[in-house]
Amino acid sequence: MPKNSKVTQREQSHEHVTESVADLLAHEEPLDYKNSSLNVGAAAGKKVPQIEVPENDGRPAWNSKLQYILAQVGFSVGLGNVWRFPYLCQKNGGGAYLVPYFILLLVIGIPLFFLELAVGQKIRRGSIGVWNYVCPRLGGIGMSSLMVCGFVGLYYNVIIGWSIFYFFQSFQYPLPWSDCPIRKNGTFAIVEPECEKSSATTYFWYRQTLNTTSTIAESGGLNVKMTLSLLAAWIIVCLAVIKGIASSGKVMYFSSLFPYVVLFCFLVRGLMLKGSVDGIAHMFTPKLEKMLEPQVWREAATQVFFALGLGFGGVIAFSSYNKIDNNCHFDAVLVSFINFLTSILATLVVFAVLGFKANIMNEKCVVEYVLKLFLSPPDSHTCGHSYRPQHWDRLNNRNAEKIVGYLNSNVLSHDLIPPHVNFSHLTTSDYAEMYQVIKTVKEDSFSRLGLDPCILEDELNKAVQGTGLAFIAFTEAMTHFPASPFWSVMFFFMLINLGLGSMIGTMTGITTPVLDAYKVQKELFTVCCCIVAFLCGLLFVQRSGNYFVTMFDDYSAGLPLTVVVILENISVAWIYGTKRYNNCR
Repeated sequence: MPKNSKVTQREQSHEHVTESVADLLAHEEPLDYKNSSLNVGAAAGKKVPQIEVPENDGRPAWNSKLQYILAQVGFSVGLGNVWRFPYLCQKNGGGAYLVPYFILLLVIGIPLFFLELAVGQKIRRGSIGVWNYVCPRLGGIGMSSLMVCGFVGLYYNVIIGWSIFYFFQSFQYPLPWSDCPIRKNGTFAIVEPECEKSSATTYFWYRQTLNTTSTIAESGGLNVKMTLSLLAAWIIVCLAVIKGIASSGKVMYFSSLFPYVVLFCFLVRGLMLKGSVDGIAHMFTPKLEKMLEPQVWREAATQVFFALGLGFGGVIAFSSYNKIDNNCHFDAVLVSFINFLTSILATLVVFAVLGFKANIMNEKCVVEYVLKLFLSPPDSHTCGHSYRPQHWDRLNNRNAEKIVGYLNSNVLSHDLIPPHVNFSHLTTSDYAEMYQVIKTVKEDSFSRLGLDPCILEDELNKAVQGTGLAFIAFTEAMTHFPASPFWSVMFFFMLINLGLGSMIGTMTGITTPVLDAYKVQKELFTVCCCIVAFLCGLLFVQRSGNYFVTMFDDYSAGLPLTVVVILENISVAWIYGTKRYNNCR
């Protein structure tokens, strides 16, 4: 910047400065927008001089290209890759969903991601400054991005807080959510009825972790455990971003790479589990008819927006610390494909583990009680055999017990039971065979028998997403792992790092535009932002807080981000002009 520029003169005079981005970029002479290549009203075809943003403007820069790529990957790869993408695959046709997703990634995702990388890198400002620089009337786009970052950051860090709580709870054996709590009733001890009706992991999540109220209207007061977890989450985020990219860049080396180590470990461990292949095969078996449904394409497009972090302003903020001549074409393609492959990897891990869980639940559906039978002397009523339970060892469902009861009461004939079936070691295939025979013979009265089909496919078709996948389904599956506390610690530490990478990008999307426009101390402003965000986040750690998290997740980002991305595209393509945009990159 020239020594005699207006900005330099004001800095030397120690006057209070509240500059617009246009003033910060201005030279000694006022900027002539009529002759500027950035003037959206310039005559078509008129050759105008290009405005160069000075690269040696004292702006911080990434230490290396690797650090920058890891920052972009850490921001784009988040919790949604682990629990949203697998759910959408399962819901929208399995392997068939990958086709529309990949097409939309090429047609929409990579071009828009490149657009944000290019404008941030060239203009070297945050979201507000970038669009103000293109045209002063477009600054509202950047302000909208900043507001969306604020709303998302409030509830997103609550999820990190939940992960922190589960992380520390995992240092126990057995895991605290592996069994239902025992309630003492005088001299008797009974299993908690509410837990027995649902499951141990569900009870631990809703009652012992969130202690949630029955409706959103009932506040229930602050949940102390979740409040402390949220405070810890904001302290971690504050320490990571307090020095800007000087501190967050170093954090990204670990927070961006560690989740891949955990995912690969889980994949190897998952493939060694019984039923993992069933889950993966179910996941990637394509239902091609789903590709014709418009809803599938709409959800794929929405997931592309969220997966790449488009519209948040974090991509623009990170790229603004790059060199102007950096190859952002390559960066856009590289980060987009890393994100896509990470989603595939996470889907493999999730359904390998859920396949294992589905096999366990299917076996429990068949037999709640392992029958230890003895063969009594033959008699005329049972054709030589009588199935009498000597005693029962409790497991989970009552279908096998029902069949034995019907056999002993002569409701069912013993001829319906295949000779190779051994009730003391009843397998799911044996039960399926008996079920089909009984259903065929007793067609008229079958519904009164109350037998469950216990089909593995039904267990695999149970769609779970979001917190239900991470804190209930996946957590329940890990209780059956050998050395389950170790895997639980690794899993929730991975979630913390995935969330931290996204939160660093979100906070950068908030702080960078403000620090570009106003001369405030970076550390003080960052701390103030985190304190205010923590206080606002107390809404989500009430006993009714889970309802507000769901509400913000559903409504605070979806439509606003879509509008922001559309306006960004319109601004460059039709208002500013693609030819001048390409010349200015």
